[in-house]
Amino acid sequence: MTFMNGASHRCDGVTRRDMLRAGGLAALGFGLFDRLGARAALAGQGGASARGFGTAKSCILLWLDGGPSHLETFDPKPAAPSEVRGPFAPIATSVPGVQICELLPKTAGLAHEIAIIRSMTSPLGEHGIANAYLLTGYKPSPVLEYPSYGAVVAHVRDGPRVLPPYVAIPEFRATAGAGFLGAAARPFATGGDPAKADFRVRDLDFYPGTGAARVERRRAFLSQLDRFQQSVEGSPPVADPEFEQAYRLVTSPKAKQAFDLSDEEAKVRARYGPRTLGQSCLLARRLVERGVPFVNVVNNGWDTHEQLVLRLRDGYSGAQVGVGLIPTFDLAFAALVGDLKERGLLDETLVIAMGEFGRTPKLNTNGGRDHWPRVFSVVLAGGGVRGGQVIGASDRDGEGPHERPVTPADLATTIYTLLGVDPDRELHTADGRPVPVNQGGKLIQELLV
Repeated sequence: MTFMNGASHRCDGVTRRDMLRAGGLAALGFGLFDRLGARAALAGQGGASARGFGTAKSCILLWLDGGPSHLETFDPKPAAPSEVRGPFAPIATSVPGVQICELLPKTAGLAHEIAIIRSMTSPLGEHGIANAYLLTGYKPSPVLEYPSYGAVVAHVRDGPRVLPPYVAIPEFRATAGAGFLGAAARPFATGGDPAKADFRVRDLDFYPGTGAARVERRRAFLSQLDRFQQSVEGSPPVADPEFEQAYRLVTSPKAKQAFDLSDEEAKVRARYGPRTLGQSCLLARRLVERGVPFVNVVNNGWDTHEQLVLRLRDGYSGAQVGVGLIPTFDLAFAALVGDLKERGLLDETLVIAMGEFGRTPKLNTNGGRDHWPRVFSVVLAGGGVRGGQVIGASDRDGEGPHERPVTPADLATTIYTLLGVDPDRELHTADGRPVPVNQGGKLIQELLV
């Protein structure tokens, strides 16, 4: 060990005080503490003059993991050959001249509230690296792991609050994590299945055998430790907002209530549908309603290399037909957008639905579609987005952009602008290296109100 300014350090930079504090936190039985991380420094305020800057107070990202087919969702090609247009027909929407897949009737009725980007394009067609590009706006690098949207928002907007600034339902992909921002910006993952009657958010209760009174005594002990540290080392106590946040989350009835779906009326729960995605979207609405800036809802299964009709339309529920990925999404997405609108929250809540890429223009021999990043669709609503429009277009067969190509970096610039994060703002790695929030992206001006 070496000694600097009266404090003892290990060779990994951890002080004796840090070790004592870590032991005290472990004794508290806070399983969630190591996931909340050490949010030690509150980021300063960034500035930007772009139109729409900071319109959205919060964001709900519906991550359709695996790569949803643009041709079977928001970019149908009814005039293309059968092997291109696929098994589903298009239907009209509430926006004249705009058609989407017949499996999205509820979303079609809300088309005037949403914007569809049909010309998203990327060179990356492997899940891991494509995930990273879409969730960060940066192409992956072997030397640096970039933070996701939610992590950046958590870093910028962090401060005293009961609920975490970045929540993932039920889990999050590694590429939707904190990157070089570290544990301080990592999302709080609920775990479990919100559609189940016994759904409980993990680590939201005291460790077995540890009650409120005992935790309060240990909290007082940590306060005494701070004062002792000050008297021995001559340094002022270091504020510990991450501990206080963990304490508030475990001890706050309001925090528990935020995650309690049983508070919702039966008709509201039914509106979102009984399946996991719908109830996850309902939970996301409850969280942004209570001030959570970023919620990431993950919906798996969109990697449809085979049995496209079964996976996308019918589902695997036996006699109950029509509960596949797309009808489930339609019910949940439309309920979320409509519910936010009725509650006066849509104008300040950005809703995004996307995956890492699209699917091949032609059906394969297994009745599915393979990875296709060259062109795909992203849907946005609320939070300063001008609805009732389609931005860009794919070519005749949905093979590539025909007009107005949009890159993940462009999308990132726009998302950050709407959320009030200056895309030119510099973040810093653990060793002090400055890295801009976004690099090379251009604002999608026509998307903004």
